[in-house]
Amino acid sequence: MFDSYSGYRLISRLIAFLLLCLVAGLLVDEVFWILILGCIGLLVWHYRQLSRLNYWLWHDRRLTPPNGSGSWEGVFNGIYRLQGKNRKRISQLAFLLGRFRQGAEALPDAAVVLNSDHSILWCNKLAQLLLGFVWPQDNGQRIDNLIRHPDFSNYLKGGEYQEPLELPSPLSEGRLLEIRIMGYGSGQLLLIARDITRVRQLEGMRKEFVANVSHELKTPLTVLQGYLEVMQSMAEPDNPNIRAMEQMQQQTNRMRSMVEQLLVLSRIEDADDLELNVKVNMALMMDILREEAMALAQEQYQVTLYCEPGLNMFGHELQLRSACSNLISNAIRYTEPGGSIEISWRKVAAGGEFCVIDSGEGIATQHISRLTERFYRVDSARSRQSGGTGLGLAITKHALNHHQSELQIASELGKGSRFSFVIPANLIEYKQPTPN
Repeated sequence: MFDSYSGYRLISRLIAFLLLCLVAGLLVDEVFWILILGCIGLLVWHYRQLSRLNYWLWHDRRLTPPNGSGSWEGVFNGIYRLQGKNRKRISQLAFLLGRFRQGAEALPDAAVVLNSDHSILWCNKLAQLLLGFVWPQDNGQRIDNLIRHPDFSNYLKGGEYQEPLELPSPLSEGRLLEIRIMGYGSGQLLLIARDITRVRQLEGMRKEFVANVSHELKTPLTVLQGYLEVMQSMAEPDNPNIRAMEQMQQQTNRMRSMVEQLLVLSRIEDADDLELNVKVNMALMMDILREEAMALAQEQYQVTLYCEPGLNMFGHELQLRSACSNLISNAIRYTEPGGSIEISWRKVAAGGEFCVIDSGEGIATQHISRLTERFYRVDSARSRQSGGTGLGLAITKHALNHHQSELQIASELGKGSRFSFVIPANLIEYKQPTPN
């Protein structure tokens, strides 16, 4: 039934039919009319087969084709075979689609598939719970007609999806969602929404706890430090407890410094909405940083500083100064006496770059990515000896985040380190000095 018909076989049948008509015409001595009648009969027969094929394709619900004969048998069988292949492909695609939907339903996040004009193609059940969609009624609806928050509309129109968007849930103002959009395929988008309400609550509780504890520790530390100073002043020179009191005073000072840095870090983290329209005089700030560096160096280091004339920026001066001071103090703290410290503020293609280069012993590659974590120290013993708290770079990181920048670290063991950050051009004011 499923044999294919070659072109040679079909032509052979046609020639045989015409020869048969020719022989019949010769027998009755009417060759022309017999050929005409034979051709007409052949056309009628083909039209009949075509009519049967049309009825089977459009009206007959049976899967098996009608019984064909002659050249039409191969046509019917070929179409039936193609239909079988298509049914198999459709079954495979339906199976894959079912697996995809099962996987998408198993995701812990809301998932929405969008086309190029941001219309909804599909969404899982969590999207209905978190975003308030109704499926399949919302199929084909533009997503910005269902999520009408202005921040989401601007995010969608901007087309820049590198950073996630946080906005309240359309169903509840008390729930906070993190939305990410990723492109895939030809013009399709995948929107992922995650409920981060609990995460933000825990983060807020952590910040509040750290700030409260740090604030409450200031008073007892001040009292302890005061009594230690009194005890030291009253102790006799040969008192065996002098060494113990000196260590107590040293650790009290270290803890006091840690508390102060925790309070600074909490203030920087809470300052979410900074006004970046205040002009910072970088020449004046660099002069202050020079004095601080010289005081820390105590003439034991070679400190050089360069400030590009006329290059200023807009931002929060105290946060920027704190970030720069931490980089300078770290460079001096972790460089052996006699080393060099280079500090610079200069114009680059992307904006303005602040850079600190030291000739210290460097940092191993596996530590660089974790240097901005709180309390993370490459060498804990050395950090305690030098007075480090492990919070300086964390403060720098958060201060730079508020100024659309991030800390860049390059280091190699035995060859020193380079800490830098670039303030983007939209926060830079550069007035090239006029020659005298």
